[in-house]
This record gives sequence, structure tokens and C-alpha cells, in this order.
Amino acid sequence: MSAVSAVQLEKRSTSTVEAPVRETETREEEELDVPWQVVVHNDPVNLMTYVTMVFQRVFGYPREKAERHMLEVHHKGRSVLWCGVRERAEFYVQQLHGYLLLATLEKVV
Repeated sequence: MSAVSAVQLEKRSTSTVEAPVRETETREEEELDVPWQVVVHNDPVNLMTYVTMVFQRVFGYPREKAERHMLEVHHKGRSVLWCGVRERAEFYVQQLHGYLLLATLEKVV
């Protein structure tokens, strides 16, 4: 291959590359700061004393407050135990699942 044909080949194979497009997050700051709540739901399996003990261990609640939430779950079917940032709320839900309680994470609206 001659030097001239190599240069011609190189010219034909070059293409223009467009500048990369920078994408930005479309979520608003307000949406990122929305608080999340940890909700425990009633189940027919766990004893009330067990649920009270779990609330004390996971959230550090005194016995009276833990019992109040346990009774709310028992009578109303659910209780909001904690409200705050999502990452911490997810952690609490995982801990409650570890104790075999039915817990969910809900966005506060």
C-alpha cells in the first residue's frame, strides 16, 4: 500500500463525532425532600407482647409508647411508627421484616 492510498483511506474512514449530550435530572428538589413513613400492619400471627417488644428494640420506644402503637395496629389495622428520610425509613422496614412483622414504606402526601 502506498503512502498516498493510506492517507486517502484514512480520510474516507474518518467521521465526525458529535459532542456528547449532557442529561440532567428532571426530578424537582421538593420531591427529593418528601418525608416517608414507616407503617406497620396488623397480622393474625404475632402476639401483642412480641410486637411491643419489637417496637422497643427497633425504635427505642419506651414500653408505654410501644404499647400505644401496638394497640393502634390491633384496633385500626395499622400504625405510623416513624416519619423521615427515605433511606432511614427503608432501614426500619427491613428491621421490622427481620422480626417477621408486616411493614411498609409510604410517601407522605
